[in-house]
Amino acid sequence: MLILASQSPRRRELLGHITDDFIVRPTGCDEALSCPDPEEHVRQLALRKARAALKAAPLARDDALIAADTVVFLDGAILEKPGTAEEAVSMLRRLSGRENTVCTGVAVAFRDELRSFTCRTRVLFYELTDGEIADYVATGEPMDKAGAYAIQGRGAFLVKEIHGDYFNVVGLPVAPLERLLREMGVPLKGGDRT
Repeated sequence: MLILASQSPRRRELLGHITDDFIVRPTGCDEALSCPDPEEHVRQLALRKARAALKAAPLARDDALIAADTVVFLDGAILEKPGTAEEAVSMLRRLSGRENTVCTGVAVAFRDELRSFTCRTRVLFYELTDGEIADYVATGEPMDKAGAYAIQGRGAFLVKEIHGDYFNVVGLPVAPLERLLREMGVPLKGGDRT
């Protein structure tokens, strides 16, 4: 069975594309990390989450654990989840008409092995008016999203182009994850793969 060390409903949904045989067991690990490279930042956080989950509950022989972290990166800085509507407005103004980078780090533990990978996707926004930003922030959608947008929701209307893995922007790059799971010999059951 797979164990997803994440509270994210988006990651739960995306993991369902790979298998329906998983449980969710979030970790409460410290996510504070100062790393200037976004890919290394998310890779280290994914590994930290995986190690915390393994320490809290060791795996049974055929269980595998998945941990992940996603950030939005712009102008050399990570755009965290906004704490207020004003912060969301400010982030969206910065993103308007510009390209941001979404990085996800994934860590997989199976038997005696712990592996990780990162995925990077470039997202170009339309030029946004103050009214468009205010309307989007009023939906409440940006408030629990890195970079203050959800590409799988109403935030899709803000995005002009995407270069790379769409599912990475949502929060879990499913194709490279499935390939890694198979490479590691993790048994997979069900899922909505066709």
